[in-house]
Amino acid sequence: MKITEKILGILTADARTAPAKIAVMLGVGEKEVAKEIASLEKSGVIVKYGAVINEDKLERETVEALIEVRVSPQFSRGFDAIAEEIYKFEEVSSLYLMSGAYDLCVFVKGKSLKAVAGFVSEKLSVMDKVLSTATHFILKKYKCEGVVMDNPNECKRLAVQP
Repeated sequence: MKITEKILGILTADARTAPAKIAVMLGVGEKEVAKEIASLEKSGVIVKYGAVINEDKLERETVEALIEVRVSPQFSRGFDAIAEEIYKFEEVSSLYLMSGAYDLCVFVKGKSLKAVAGFVSEKLSVMDKVLSTATHFILKKYKCEGVVMDNPNECKRLAVQP
């Protein structure tokens, strides 16, 4: 496996891993690792570093939904033009071109169920090229970005008082 793939694997598992530690893990020089990471960032391979947040552990209320969207692709631009229009909305966190019954899979976030429903009814479904939508609200996340959200080894029994 090339050093690039190894570096990407390490950063995917923990984006906070320092180049010095990666160098030790791979048995190469720190400067080589730093140079490779800089190259990956500059070329757009590494787009963003982020944290996986367990929203259930926070006091804030957030509603997330997966929306399946059927669209009419544009001549000579295919699905790209409509995808571009959709991903510009601030509510959209992710957007994917899919195979199957629906063309696009849109992940949205809002402050309430009403806010997400409003996005679908007032912004998304009224777009010219959108033929239909199916909205699925995310009720609970068990695993996200490869991370189990609740510690399965955590003892959930009530403490017995003597």
